[in-house]
Amino acid sequence: MRLDDYDPGDDIRDLGRSGGGFGGGGGGGMGGLLIGLLPMLLGRKMGCGTIVLLGVLAFVFFGGGMQMFTGGTGTADPMADSRGAQQGVACDTAAEKFACNVFGSTHQVWSQLINGYQKPTLNFFTNENQSGCGAAQAAMGPFYCPADQGVYLDTAFFDELASRFGAAGDAAQAYVVAHEVGHHIQTLTGTSDQVRQAQGRASQAEGNAIQVRMELQADCYAGVWAARARNRAGQPVMEPGDMEEAMRAANAIGDDTLMRSAGQRPVPESFTHGTSEQRMTWLRRGLETGDPRQCDTFNASL
Repeated sequence: MRLDDYDPGDDIRDLGRSGGGFGGGGGGGMGGLLIGLLPMLLGRKMGCGTIVLLGVLAFVFFGGGMQMFTGGTGTADPMADSRGAQQGVACDTAAEKFACNVFGSTHQVWSQLINGYQKPTLNFFTNENQSGCGAAQAAMGPFYCPADQGVYLDTAFFDELASRFGAAGDAAQAYVVAHEVGHHIQTLTGTSDQVRQAQGRASQAEGNAIQVRMELQADCYAGVWAARARNRAGQPVMEPGDMEEAMRAANAIGDDTLMRSAGQRPVPESFTHGTSEQRMTWLRRGLETGDPRQCDTFNASL
């Protein structure tokens, strides 16, 4: 990808590793925990409770992250505040620098498309830390927290994306960051609030179906960014082969593909992010049109 270098500002922070005790192994990534849990959950007769839990797991680990939570997901170590966090320097590694460049590029695109656009923050962390929505753990994968309008990323997930999901490449990594920024766009436009209200009136299966549409829209928004992004030389940031890399990533994290990779039959009622085909379709729509108006997943036939 032809990305410019962006200097980290006050909208990019490296939180380091918290002194808190939330567990979470180094570099576990969302794939490791989800794939580890799926066989245990699906390898027995599935009741309604199991289906609900799968939906929650998939929702937390992929993209939408903490959007449905307003508080912590666990009990913090009471000594965490006294020990404090080991703060890092933002954008000081190759992986962080790349994410910073993608993040800076998304601002250029979305500030031109949305009146009164306000930047989210990008928060790097290692293994575990805190967000405005509660615990941030590597096992959760990248996520967006609407409470503090922050994207949270442990860059070890990029290695997980390549090793576990077979989706290596800078375009695959950029898709992850741009998808989370897509959730910020949904917060700015009011879509997130509307989704939460609708889910509050819906059954679990209906709520999952609504969440699928939200995640697919974020995929489409990621494609819109990629289609419109230009560097300072006026060149598209996407190079030959980048679209294929992004598509491999979208395919790898479809709900049905994840369940099959665990040796289980896909359960549509538990889907919260869409099938691989759906994720690729909506990412491609954003890439090919560059038009956020074409990302209305809520009124489309999936």
